[in-house]
Amino acid sequence: MRRPLPLFASVVAVALLAACGDTAAPTSPTSPTPTAAPTTPTTSPSPSPSASPTDPAPVEGTVVRFTGGGTSVDVTIGADTPTTRDFLSLLPLTMELEELNGREKIGYPPRELDVDGTPGSDPEDGDLIYFTPWGNIGFYYDADGIEHSDQTLHLGTYEAGSDQLDRLASGEVSIEVVDR
Repeated sequence: MRRPLPLFASVVAVALLAACGDTAAPTSPTSPTPTAAPTTPTTSPSPSPSASPTDPAPVEGTVVRFTGGGTSVDVTIGADTPTTRDFLSLLPLTMELEELNGREKIGYPPRELDVDGTPGSDPEDGDLIYFTPWGNIGFYYDADGIEHSDQTLHLGTYEAGSDQLDRLASGEVSIEVVDR
């Protein structure tokens, strides 16, 4: 007598599972449920956080160069935050800077940056910031009287004179990472 194909396919599947080392047998409405043998949980040592290939490299201390108008200004990235990481992910890029109120030179990245979890700051002269309401970065050179704001996020610090910043704001500025 010839067996129907579905039963044959079930037998082959069970044989394949057994050959692969699977100890659980399939169940059907007419067969009893198999009882699994008790197992002892095993633990393996977890890799150290620094050994994980998915951990991103730290960004604190990364040097970013702004070049334009015959000069360049290096910015040292501050704290490792979602905003500093997102800013660095855009580089290299080109943008224009402009004067704002005799206090800072500002420019607009091609998109808004990730700000979730990044604390506000109390900007000082020599700070590169990201201003969340406008989506711009800014080189503060006269932060006198400006107080802490949750909307002003610190990106890094720079050392440059007003003449260097004026030259940067005279046309296109290229921005690139020069040291990680």
